[in-house]
Amino acid sequence: MHDQTQVPAADPAAAGSTLGRLTEKLPPHVWFCVSAVFHYLGPAFAVLLFPHVGVLGMAWLRIATAALIFAPLTRPWRSFARADLSTRLLLLAFGACLAVMNCSFYLALDRLPISLVAAIEFVGTIGVAVIGLRSPRNLAALAVAVTGTLLLIDVKWSSDPLGLFWALLNGALFVGYIVLGHRIAASGAGGGIANLGAAMAIAFVIVLPIGFRDALPAFFSPPLVLAATGVGICSSVIPYICDQLAMSRLPRASFALMLSLLPVTATLIGVIVLRQIPSLTDCLGIALVVAGVAFHKPAR
Repeated sequence: MHDQTQVPAADPAAAGSTLGRLTEKLPPHVWFCVSAVFHYLGPAFAVLLFPHVGVLGMAWLRIATAALIFAPLTRPWRSFARADLSTRLLLLAFGACLAVMNCSFYLALDRLPISLVAAIEFVGTIGVAVIGLRSPRNLAALAVAVTGTLLLIDVKWSSDPLGLFWALLNGALFVGYIVLGHRIAASGAGGGIANLGAAMAIAFVIVLPIGFRDALPAFFSPPLVLAATGVGICSSVIPYICDQLAMSRLPRASFALMLSLLPVTATLIGVIVLRQIPSLTDCLGIALVVAGVAFHKPAR
């Protein structure tokens, strides 16, 4: 998978070298923190657009924006054409995961609070972290982070079973995103991002017939197109690139454990964007999650 995923011609040389230098100089945790911020910043603004373009319409616009931005930079058709069969299957699986995950994520946000969806999303990653943890210190760090997350959730299980179904599906697919994303990132920053572009193009093909009709009104409203483009950049371009840069240097278990920061960023963004003020219990949960991540020692 290593030879064929090095699609150097698919990335501009200058951009590839710049990313390579940044990846080497900056700690992978920096890239992860940037991703963690944008992971819910974009969706928080997307919720405000649901009444105008619908839930699936917003998912369509998010994926379409990302696919169009990645296309000229990564030339996904070339990445797919040069890949062998196993890599093509990996790209197809990753693209399908991205498409269904984004749709289920927005369907869950339409019915449940963003903090609850974020907490359920993190719960799905616990197994990934446990599998890769090898030391008592990291098990203790995971326990502290999980405790903080449970406090942060405030365990308010919704009475909406359909919303919970979409949230649980999104959480399960997020595990797939971690596993497949690490395989994509194994080729290095340039190749990983090139393959990410190919996977995003596949995701767009999958979602094309699903949300196009709902997204149609946006094409007659320049402000809506501009807003949806911003959501797509914040939701799928910036965080996914940063994830690849972090995944290329962080072990899967370490990356999974650091995902416990997601409920924290969701809460903070809820305060800033949606004006949802956390309780004292929420603040304690945030402190425990941060302590757990800080105490964790990445595997070598």
